[in-house]
Amino acid sequence: MLAFLLRRLFQAAAVLAVVGLIAFAMFRFAGDPVNQIVGPDTTQAERAEIRKSLGLDESVLSQFGRYVANVAQGRFGISYQFRQPVSQLLAERMPATLELAFCATVFALVVGVLMGVFCALYRESWLASLFQAVSLIGISLPTFLIGILLIYLFSVTLGWLPSYGRGDTVRLGWWTTGFLTASGLKALILPSVTLGLYQMTLIMRLVRAEMLEVLRTDYIRFARARGLSTRAVHLRHALKNTLVPVITIAGLQLGSVIAFSIITETVFQWPGMGLLFIQAVQNVDIPIMSAYLLLVALIFVTINLVVDILYTVVDPRLRLSTGRAA
Repeated sequence: MLAFLLRRLFQAAAVLAVVGLIAFAMFRFAGDPVNQIVGPDTTQAERAEIRKSLGLDESVLSQFGRYVANVAQGRFGISYQFRQPVSQLLAERMPATLELAFCATVFALVVGVLMGVFCALYRESWLASLFQAVSLIGISLPTFLIGILLIYLFSVTLGWLPSYGRGDTVRLGWWTTGFLTASGLKALILPSVTLGLYQMTLIMRLVRAEMLEVLRTDYIRFARARGLSTRAVHLRHALKNTLVPVITIAGLQLGSVIAFSIITETVFQWPGMGLLFIQAVQNVDIPIMSAYLLLVALIFVTINLVVDILYTVVDPRLRLSTGRAA
């Protein structure tokens, strides 16, 4: 198990190194940063002074070494647009994105697994057919269109839920949360459903297909022959063996939810990292763009590592194979 973890950590470090190189290339080749900082009336002497203060007059290797050292300490430079440290901007926006991703993932997992199990056990019922139709809608419609439709129905027409913003928040140290206020909870509903609907339909279809396959296996027939109750067969034996591929999809989708919350945050003007990234792209704010790229890569690598560990916990066969490989 230790060798397995060390191998995965080495692979994660290699991925982050490659992403760091890409992020550095954005600094180096995506345009002159000085042009984004100064105005058109700035003299050449002032431009040269700014270039020297940023270290752009040094060699490429020297710049890359300094960039890696700064990133390792959590320093991503100064935003060209906001004139503030990028790490501070990301820290201010991160709670909003993580809370939105958490709610969307919980919604997708809970509703997706329940609907998938129901569709597998009662696949001939009209409700299962309705769930299948809903899943087709969730997969077919783009996220921004789902968000606009939900805003029109629940905010404009019915007036039940807010259409933009995060609502009132409570500060707990450096973290700000909307879980402790009524307006914050209401503001989370529409963005969470919009962001988690695609993942929910994906998990529902995966659970249904895996459950149907597991229910046809020999050990399920043997469990029935032993006289176990239908509830025990379905929940204790069938569902447990169905969850192995679901863990993989759910883990990868969590990373996707965080990385691709950009559209949802833009539609609902949610003050998270995705909206900050869109603003950075519009203003060619390279420090924010590269920091966001590194942060998303770190999240994906961490989630993949956790999923690999959970694999060995859920499936004993993987523990045995990992032990033999070590």
